[in-house]
Amino acid sequence: MRLQALGRDAALAAEAVRDAVRFMRGVQDDTSTGTLTKTDASPVTVADFAVQAFLVSRLAHTFPGDPIVAEEDSTALRVADADPLRRRVVERVRQMLAPHRAGPGGGVRGGDPALPDLEPETEQVLAWIDRGSGASGRRFWTLDPIDGTKGLLRGGQYVIALAMVIDGRVQVAALGCPRLSMTTGPASPSVPADSPAHAVMMALEEDAEGGVAVAVRDQGAWWMSLRGDSLMRLSVSTETNPTRARALHSYEPGHGDIAYVHRTLQSLGTYTPPILMDSQAKHVLLAAGAAELLLRFPTDPAYHEAIWDQAAGSLLVEEAGGRVTDTEGRSLDFTTGRRLLRNTGLVASNGLLHDAVLDMIGQRSLR
Repeated sequence: MRLQALGRDAALAAEAVRDAVRFMRGVQDDTSTGTLTKTDASPVTVADFAVQAFLVSRLAHTFPGDPIVAEEDSTALRVADADPLRRRVVERVRQMLAPHRAGPGGGVRGGDPALPDLEPETEQVLAWIDRGSGASGRRFWTLDPIDGTKGLLRGGQYVIALAMVIDGRVQVAALGCPRLSMTTGPASPSVPADSPAHAVMMALEEDAEGGVAVAVRDQGAWWMSLRGDSLMRLSVSTETNPTRARALHSYEPGHGDIAYVHRTLQSLGTYTPPILMDSQAKHVLLAAGAAELLLRFPTDPAYHEAIWDQAAGSLLVEEAGGRVTDTEGRSLDFTTGRRLLRNTGLVASNGLLHDAVLDMIGQRSLR
């Protein structure tokens, strides 16, 4: 199956994210410098700003009427002492755009007409970043340019997460994964025998080939390598025994109540420690059948997830055959602005173990 079979919106989104992944694989060893600390104490790098500007430029050019809700804004880049970082961001954006700009005679190098034909100046780059401050509406895109910035800096997992939302439901998702690999393997029993090749998760971080996980509502979840536009199907695990469940959790302990996760797993009879990993790469592993559970319990009951941290990954898991809810069993509601104000926490699973987990969570004794 080819990428274009998923429709124009998905193809353009996945191709743009793939271009960003290719670029990041070439510069990721140069990301430890040029880092700021935001007001919430989280880091933001040249890559966060540059990838956001690049992808927003693509989206704004191709879908000019669509709002974009993204994580970053240019405030930190506009202060006087940020001049060196600002210049690096602009240079990175120019490098990312260079292979696609019009060449001699008006031809477009790389065959991509979805980019503006210009050499961006500083203010244009900052404006692209700030275009991500749009408000959600009936149809909009949500973007996390570098989901898992600490993972990027640490040499661990990170992804580029883009999703399109219509009427509060995620319709298209593209997760760029510079440090993950897939290979072709036997289809699981839940996949029809005549389906395209099934993707199996392979080596992480070390010698990873990278690629893009893409999903379209009612059309499945897929893996696309960096070398072509053919797709391999993603399918969740068929494990039904909770004692054998493999769970995923954020690498950063402050991202959730890890003690509550352990108690929940132990109540299920699972004593294997969770796999710790940054970003929505966890959703990709779950969609590929490399784990069965992804649990996120906030340490503060008033905390609500940002939509860009869940939109793309949630659709990927669902279209791979899994299930995603909050800790109360409610579907994620993407109609409440930049945060999931009607949801608390996250339970993502292969679907077969979901009710058992929700039952355990409902027992007050776990708290």
